[in-house]
Amino acid sequence: MAPSSCIDLSASEREPLLHIARSSVQSGLDSCVSLKLELQDLPQALQMKRAVFVTLTAGGQLRGCIGSLEASQPLAHAVADAALGAAFRDPRFAPLQAHELDHITIEISVLSAMEPLFASSRSDLLAALQPMRDGLLLQEGRHQATFLPQVWRQLPHPDDFFNHLLNKAGLPVGYWSPNLTFFRYQTLSFSETSSTWPCFT
Repeated sequence: MAPSSCIDLSASEREPLLHIARSSVQSGLDSCVSLKLELQDLPQALQMKRAVFVTLTAGGQLRGCIGSLEASQPLAHAVADAALGAAFRDPRFAPLQAHELDHITIEISVLSAMEPLFASSRSDLLAALQPMRDGLLLQEGRHQATFLPQVWRQLPHPDDFFNHLLNKAGLPVGYWSPNLTFFRYQTLSFSETSSTWPCFT
């Protein structure tokens, strides 16, 4: 079954996911493997297949972010694997060290289903984007990159948002081609600081 366009998780479902994420990072420090979970012991919502990203920050600065755009695993497993990846496999950062664990904040973003976004020009694309709401996936050949909706916090203007996404995909700023394809999505995002980004319908 395809995921719904919006995700709703109660506080009692978010809290164990945050615990799973932190415990998986600790497991990585202890044994280099992600946390082992028994799905039958978890709420039903955590057993559904979902795409998810886990973001680590330290002092308000990015410390790692890894996830999947495909809903291929139960949510709890996806969170455990993404947390491990964010801590130890993000190529932009050195692997997390034990002394850093108490200083990181974990944020989980559960993705909605992807929606194709058709645009015949750069201006059409920018006009269609909804700042603070849309995540965007860009693809062309071997070039692919995505920005979660949270990136709007640092890049609130659509033009800057898109230029940085092009750069992330290895394409030049200002690039446009009819072969570019786009998908947008929303996220339900929550963190250990208790701030929540809602999933919009």
